[in-house]
Amino acid sequence: MSHQEVIDRTIKRCHDKQIILPTIAQQIDPTLIPQQIRDELIKIDPQEVNSLNLFRITWHNDPKGGFRAVPNYVVVPPELSGCKSNVLVMLGKYFPTGAHKVGATYVMLSDMLTKGTFDPEKQQGMFPSTGNFCRGGAFNACLLGCQNVAVLPENMSEERFAWLRRHNAEIHATPGCESNVKEVFDKAKQLCAERGDKIVNFNQFELLQNYTWHYNCTGRALEKVFLDFAQGKKRLFGSFFTTGSAGSIAAADYLKFANPNKKSHANVKEVQLHTPVNCCGEAVQCPTIFSNGYGAHQIEGIGDKHIPWIFNTHSQDMVACIDDAVAMRVLRLFNEPFGKALIQKKLGWTAEQVEALNGMGISGVANMIGCIKMAKYYDGDANDVFVTVATDSCAMYMSRLVELEHQFGKYTELQAELDWECLKNVKTDYMRELSYAGRKQVHHLKYFTWVEQQGKTVEDLDAQFYERGYWEKLANYVYELDQRIVEFNTKAGVLKAKYNIQ
Repeated sequence: MSHQEVIDRTIKRCHDKQIILPTIAQQIDPTLIPQQIRDELIKIDPQEVNSLNLFRITWHNDPKGGFRAVPNYVVVPPELSGCKSNVLVMLGKYFPTGAHKVGATYVMLSDMLTKGTFDPEKQQGMFPSTGNFCRGGAFNACLLGCQNVAVLPENMSEERFAWLRRHNAEIHATPGCESNVKEVFDKAKQLCAERGDKIVNFNQFELLQNYTWHYNCTGRALEKVFLDFAQGKKRLFGSFFTTGSAGSIAAADYLKFANPNKKSHANVKEVQLHTPVNCCGEAVQCPTIFSNGYGAHQIEGIGDKHIPWIFNTHSQDMVACIDDAVAMRVLRLFNEPFGKALIQKKLGWTAEQVEALNGMGISGVANMIGCIKMAKYYDGDANDVFVTVATDSCAMYMSRLVELEHQFGKYTELQAELDWECLKNVKTDYMRELSYAGRKQVHHLKYFTWVEQQGKTVEDLDAQFYERGYWEKLANYVYELDQRIVEFNTKAGVLKAKYNIQ
């Protein structure tokens, strides 16, 4: 069957199910969403399996309904972090599924649906992941009426598995934890071999649409967050992202290219503009980039022991490692009653301000710690700002808090004081600046996963590092995709029939 025949059948499917595909432009700027749809969304729960919730795949969701001009974020001030600079953490908890990975799954699905390379009637969508990506895939698959297959390590949090079961995912739990990505790849390859053309592998570590979405959506959202906070008086010094699939790291490419400092200081002619510094992160217990290391760790969702295909090593200025024990201690500090009471007492915060720290899951806490390490390493001052994201919130890790209590005992006032000091005294150990040769060395590590194991060619590998404009082309791919989405929606006719929109 030709791609066009698949497209035609999918268009009919969307017509019958009353499904409208949002453009990426609408996810970047929800004011572009037709008012009729925005009005209807107010009545729909963000987590409901309703196709209109595809329009909620954006950083701009308002917790009270509707959309915000500036994405949700938490300010981690010097009096909490122990560094002199402010750290801004943009929150993914308000996406459908409670994690931003739903955006990466959507861009892949919409791209394949509009090209006819995925048939939702006859093919299963498989989403290999260390947790949130397969949840996003399951959610979008339910909305689109597709069968979904989740492949993730068996030691991920129980909340992930419970969520997948509720959304009718076919679950394959692979050996190990978040650093056992190869085992996930091996299982995905096995399922593809067994099921042939009945299954499509949406591999977030490989499919370059992941880069496209985060460059445009996460990058621009972080820019808005910085400009909202800075008010033209501060400079964006840098960003930190743990590697994971390397999707979010694409946002760092946008920040470096767009350089929000130019907009922040647009009316100040004499200021020396600073190009943001990009730092990629991983666990001390599995320092693949830092020292070709390996191991298991507890920072769920960031993945390790390989370099993702979609990782643009060209744009990275340094690498830093986070001790997972520190991340877990800070997670408890932010979420246990004695920890929250201590923060409220020491900082004079309201209960609501303290509760906002719950918006950071384990990897979000690790990202925040990475920003603190950067601020200390570069001697950041009060005028400097460091930005990052929290993929999800602590809601996905409440079972981990129970496990930590079983392991270390009930959380006490004394432990809260110790963890407060732990956060305030984060060190600049396990940090290394990357030269051109260093960035090339990291890129070359892709060879062992992607050429030897996953079928890429050396020519493909070399193009990513040496071909001028390779990553810029991916960033601009959004315009081609949006054009196809508009044409697809026009042919499906739902906008016209339901909302009288041409």
